[in-house]
Amino acid sequence: QLQASGGGLVQAGGSLRLSCAASSHTVMTYAMAWFRQAPGKDREFVAAISWRSGDSTEYAESVKGRFTISKDNTKNTAYLRMNSLKTEDSAVYYCAADRRFTTGTSYRYWGQGTQVTVSS
Repeated sequence: QLQASGGGLVQAGGSLRLSCAASSHTVMTYAMAWFRQAPGKDREFVAAISWRSGDSTEYAESVKGRFTISKDNTKNTAYLRMNSLKTEDSAVYYCAADRRFTTGTSYRYWGQGTQVTVSS
């Protein structure tokens, strides 16, 4: 079970940190990812972090250098730090987990979304 939180309304240029609380030891043994979906658009990949040693990460080109995915195994929580937010970052953000580390949408487990709105 995944529980996303931390969304809200922020001005362009601002920052937010999303959290994804997982049950059991999910973040230790599953790849964790963030996706987003804006109205009228398909769900798109944002960032992912591997569960294997080294915690490899992947980012969508549109968020590289601005967003950072991380996880805290002791809290069983994954995070998405979003800096320099743009209006085009507005969307519902979803966290996901799967044994495979991938940028595709075929993650097995999904949390409910959290709304991020960036105003100009």
